[in-house]
Amino acid sequence: MNIDCTPEEARLFLGLPDVKPVQAAMLAEMEKRMMAEMERFSPDALLKSWLLAAPQGSDQMQQAFARMFQQGFDGGMAPPK
Repeated sequence: MNIDCTPEEARLFLGLPDVKPVQAAMLAEMEKRMMAEMERFSPDALLKSWLLAAPQGSDQMQQAFARMFQQGFDGGMAPPK
């Protein structure tokens, strides 16, 4: 048996609450929070927090990145013969 009705008609028939206003409010709040947090995750803010967390500052961070890149290139696939 098939019943032809819209989701709204089915919700009303089953006596389920209309959650559209709550959903709209939740989405608006999520968007507001996400936009506020985006500033914390800008490349500039991330680098500043990383450099402040490193005990010796930028020199140690540069050395760490250099080692990471060196290992990545040296540990990769061997060149074709």
